[in-house]
Amino acid sequence: MLKFIFRRILETVPVLLCVAAMTFFMCRLAPGGPFDDDKQVTPEVREQLNKQFNLDKPLYAQFYQYLVNLPNLQSFKYPSRTVGDIISQKFPVSAKLGFLAMCIALSIGIMFGVIASLRPNSYIDYIPSSLAMIGICLPTFVMGPILIYIFSLKLKWLPATGWGGFDGDIFFASDMILPSLTLGLFYAAYISRLTRGGMLDILTQDYIRTAKAKGASAPRILLKHALRGGLLPVISFMGPAVAGLIAGSFVIETIFNIPGLGQDFVKSAFNRDYTLVLGVVMFYATLIVTLNLIVDILQVSLNPKLKFQS
Repeated sequence: MLKFIFRRILETVPVLLCVAAMTFFMCRLAPGGPFDDDKQVTPEVREQLNKQFNLDKPLYAQFYQYLVNLPNLQSFKYPSRTVGDIISQKFPVSAKLGFLAMCIALSIGIMFGVIASLRPNSYIDYIPSSLAMIGICLPTFVMGPILIYIFSLKLKWLPATGWGGFDGDIFFASDMILPSLTLGLFYAAYISRLTRGGMLDILTQDYIRTAKAKGASAPRILLKHALRGGLLPVISFMGPAVAGLIAGSFVIETIFNIPGLGQDFVKSAFNRDYTLVLGVVMFYATLIVTLNLIVDILQVSLNPKLKFQS
């Protein structure tokens, strides 16, 4: 396992370098600059600003400096704060949103998938499958306004915007329900389909029939024997799902006015804040690579047929 982990870490180094290079040069190819909106800035002041943020150096020199000292670089629009400070302050909000959404997605998706697999091609199968298909067809930027309209404007059960009360330090509040539900339902639909397919395949295996012949109860067969293999497709999907939750949180934070890292990333893209854009992209890329590695280890742990060398 250690050899597998070491090899995967070595493989991610060129991937992260490619991500950094693409992000850096795409930002520079976009029209405009970080100080173009400052109408009152004189050419002399603009020259000093470019010198302060090393924008007067060649692109390869700037790229090297960004990679070496990225967390400690200043934000162009927030000179008193470094990239690392902004990420450490705002990411916990985005992480909490992603965690709550993943809990909703797993609980609803696995439950619907298991129920559908127990009675295939019956109304117990058709109803959860139809709901899952609706969830797949509705993206988060459509689902969010629909839920706001129903539960906030019409029923007035939940607040439309906000996060964690007034100070944001509350672990769970009513204004966290709609954003987490909007983000989680989309992935719950995929998890439900994957769970149903995995369970249908496992329930036809010989060892399941052997367990039934030995007189094992239905809950024991389902929980001890079937779920272990039936959830393997879900485990494989967790890596892309986490990446999608991270990217989707940018949209959700904008719709529900959540003070997370997504809002700062969107603003930094519009403001041409090169250091913050690159810092957020590299932070999330590293996080996703790490989570994919954890998912691969879990797959091998749940399925002894797989080997770390394969």
